[in-house]
Amino acid sequence: MGKRSQPRKQVEVPVRIFGTDRRGQVFSEKVLTVNVSRNGAEVAGVRPDLGLDEIVGLTYGNNRVHFRVKWIGEPGTPRAGHLGLLNIAPEKPLWDFPLPSGALDDYQATAVEHRTNPRYRCQNSIEIHVEDGPSFWGTVADLSLTGCYVEIPIPLELGKNLRVGIWFGQSKAWANARVAHRTPGMGVGLKFTEISEEDLDQIRRFLQTLAPFARKPLRVVGPPQRSS
Repeated sequence: MGKRSQPRKQVEVPVRIFGTDRRGQVFSEKVLTVNVSRNGAEVAGVRPDLGLDEIVGLTYGNNRVHFRVKWIGEPGTPRAGHLGLLNIAPEKPLWDFPLPSGALDDYQATAVEHRTNPRYRCQNSIEIHVEDGPSFWGTVADLSLTGCYVEIPIPLELGKNLRVGIWFGQSKAWANARVAHRTPGMGVGLKFTEISEEDLDQIRRFLQTLAPFARKPLRVVGPPQRSS
C-alpha cells in the first residue's frame, strides 16, 4: 500500500456522520474518531451500511466537512464498524487541536479501493437538466472520466437520469448521467451513462492539468462571463 501524505494523530473525540446508506436511507449518528490527519480520519462505531466511494458529512463542534469512504472494516475483525475517510475539502477548518505536519506516515488500512479512473478535485460549474423536469446549476467538487460529485442542495432521487454540461472555460462537455448516490443537503454523485468521444477527450485534457484530489491548488472554472 502507498504511504499517506499526512501523518495521523491518535485521538478519540465524538463526531457526527450523516448521509445516505446503500439503500438510500438517510442516517445521522454519533461515532468516535480513532485517528485523524489533515487529509483523513478513521472512525469507529459506524452502524449504517455504506459503500466505498460514498460521500458522507462529518461534523465536529460547529464545523462540517465532506469525506469520501475509502475503506470499510471487515465484519468479524477488530476493525468491524470502522471507516477510513478521505477529506475532499482539506482546506476547510475542522479540528480545534494541533495535528502533526510534514512527513509521510505508514498508516495501513484493512481494505483499500483500487480505482481504474481516479477522481480529481476541482471547482467547475455544471448545468444539470433533469429528464422531464427542471434544470439547476451546481459545482463539480471532484471529477473522473466516469463520473463526478456535484455540490448542490437540491435533493435528486437515486437512479434519476440527467443531462449534464460541465464547463471548462469557454466550452463545456455534455454527458448523460445517473444519480449513483446522494448526501441530503450537500450533493450527489453522478455516473456517466453516455458521453461522446469528443466530450470525453475534453474532460481527459482538463484532468491532465490537475493532480488527484488537488495536491496542486484548485482551479476554479465557471461559464464564460457575459459582456455588458
